[in-house]
Amino acid sequence: MKTLMIDMDDVITDNQFSTFLEEFLNKKIDLNPTNIKYKQDLIKGKEEEFKNIYEYKNLYKNAPLLNDCFETLQKLNQTYDIYIVTSYIWGKDIINPAENLKNKFNYLKEQLPFINPDKYIFIQNKKLIHFDIKIDDRLSGLENADTKILFSAWSNESIKDFELKEKNIIRANNWIDIEKLLLNNE
Repeated sequence: MKTLMIDMDDVITDNQFSTFLEEFLNKKIDLNPTNIKYKQDLIKGKEEEFKNIYEYKNLYKNAPLLNDCFETLQKLNQTYDIYIVTSYIWGKDIINPAENLKNKFNYLKEQLPFINPDKYIFIQNKKLIHFDIKIDDRLSGLENADTKILFSAWSNESIKDFELKEKNIIRANNWIDIEKLLLNNE
């Protein structure tokens, strides 16, 4: 059975961080045309103020799974050895890491009950672990895999198809694409 690593944020769920940012900045944010690497770059210089308000808030409370994620993961779970691999530490420590780890764990356990919690890995540097297949929204999360699937997200829209092809990376725009890539080829 092949091992399959799946990132959590912006792959399984769009957590509530954008909502917290909009609330904090008191404006609607549009991440698509920006040249930022991380959402928290939008509060540069105001990190302490943000931390004072949001450090212990649950990013995953009421956060929906992405469309078709649940059904596709159920199907994949029959064929692959699935691991959810995610970071829980935020830059500038604006979200409490211990609280975030607990919230991520509880979210996964509640939303994806068919994946054993023994299959959750909380780590900063995903390239330290080898998997047959990796699905992530960041290129760095795909290193050390035989098959690399970049899940489309605001942070990777500017990466061109020819760049991905040069790195032997496949783009998946949604969970239906994932299902076609990983189940229809078996």
